[in-house]
Amino acid sequence: MQDMMQGKRIMMIGAGVSGLGAIKICLEEGLEPICFEESNDIGGLWRYEQVSFVFLVGEDGRRQAKSVISNTSKEMMAYSDYPFPDHFPNYLHNSKIMEYLRMYVKHFHLLKHIRFLSKVCSVKKHSDFSFTGQWDVVVQAEGKQESYVFDGIMVCSGLFTNPFMPLQKFPGIMHFKGQYIHSWEYKSPEKFQGKKIIVIGIGNSGADLAIELSHVAAQVFLSTRRGAWIWNRVWDYGMPMDTVLFTHFNSLLNKICPEFLINRWAENKLNARFNHEIYGLLPQHRFLTHQATVGDDLPNYIISGRVLMKPNVTKFTETSAIFEDGTEEDVDVVIFATGYTYSFPFLENNSTVLDIQRSMYKFVFPPELEKPTLAFIGILQPVGATIPTSELQSRWAVHVFKGLNKLPSVSGMMADIRKKRTKAEKEYLNSPRNARRVQYVNYMDEIASEIAVKPNLFSLFLWDPKLALEIFLGPCTPYQYCLQGPGKWAGAREAILTQTEWIIKPLRTRTLICDQAPWSVPLWLKSICVALLLFVLTFIIKG
Repeated sequence: MQDMMQGKRIMMIGAGVSGLGAIKICLEEGLEPICFEESNDIGGLWRYEQVSFVFLVGEDGRRQAKSVISNTSKEMMAYSDYPFPDHFPNYLHNSKIMEYLRMYVKHFHLLKHIRFLSKVCSVKKHSDFSFTGQWDVVVQAEGKQESYVFDGIMVCSGLFTNPFMPLQKFPGIMHFKGQYIHSWEYKSPEKFQGKKIIVIGIGNSGADLAIELSHVAAQVFLSTRRGAWIWNRVWDYGMPMDTVLFTHFNSLLNKICPEFLINRWAENKLNARFNHEIYGLLPQHRFLTHQATVGDDLPNYIISGRVLMKPNVTKFTETSAIFEDGTEEDVDVVIFATGYTYSFPFLENNSTVLDIQRSMYKFVFPPELEKPTLAFIGILQPVGATIPTSELQSRWAVHVFKGLNKLPSVSGMMADIRKKRTKAEKEYLNSPRNARRVQYVNYMDEIASEIAVKPNLFSLFLWDPKLALEIFLGPCTPYQYCLQGPGKWAGAREAILTQTEWIIKPLRTRTLICDQAPWSVPLWLKSICVALLLFVLTFIIKG
């Protein structure tokens, strides 16, 4: 199959961050990618469009609000062989991310492989699929439909394709005389000047909206059914949160320490900043069982009264909302920050393509296809950055397409899917978001192992201990997965060893007379940690 697939055509659906990475990887592997993008530009959810009530679908259907800033830092969310410029801030405005994506497209000459304003209407198995693995595709562009045959399909359309607004759970909303919209329709706060607004839902979007609207609204109410743990982009010593928490060292601790201890540590840490119970945010769940909300400014706006926390809405009248605690508030606008559902309307209704539970082996491959020539890229919810996880998925998928990697048997893949599903049901709240939730470091290592690009720490400690220590104790940046094997990048080692400098550089905009050396883990402490790790692993192996 390797020789047969060489030079064959692969289709990507969506030119967002997942689709762009997929195009580049196909080119590197000698394949011929064609990416169909329904909108007129790249970027997917990161693209801001000053439009009103127009449904643009890129990597996903969510249109970006003008003020949105990333929740993952630049060193953690870069493509593995193309770092962000060192002067870019650690947390990026969507315009900076779009600038980076345009640089990436230009550097790797991707634009000529993208066909804009092209909607994929159907993807069906070719008549001899069981032998060739090919797909019949119909695409609508310029008012007419065109048919194609592709050797492989990479679905990069994202998780946020359909705004979810559960109006049936809010009696009276159809008689509400004010305005109600989904957060997807929100672009900027100006038209909400002087309004009383209720935001329903306390995910990242809900918290961001409540904060931004409070600058212009007469009052903002933030309604939540179950509460949320609130964490910050800025962590200890002013470092980006994900660079401190998402490390191989912490990943090892999470496997060794009992869950209740991790929950206690995390909840005490978050409550030390502000008491979640006093602020009306204390959730009904433990920290590890549901995704925390990034809301650096939320407690500041609660304590100043600009945002008032409220329980779930039980019903609406023509002019007000009535809450579970019996209180009632007059409101002019209701914004449902209630998330999204995802769908693949272009796929044929065939259980071997995708079953009713949308089963995917490692969230990439449908397990029952006769030929593994369909891959879903970025259709998961990492506790961490999307770009590196989707890029690594694409590297694996292309190797499977080419026959360089073999998938397990159908029964083997289904067993793995059931095992992960059972584990998720046990550990997480029953939520659509949690069904596809993965821990960033663990998932990256799992997929990297499939194509032999996971860093070998034991080997590195022998021939490059400085690099090994940074990989083990430092942030799990995507560069780690370009040190060896397919997709190896000559600049990976330097990028890893200088990542702390690149984190600090954009913060150094004021020259100090007596600069102190930036904080870092002392070498002696790193050495002790490594020695303890080796001791623990040796004990586990002997045991």
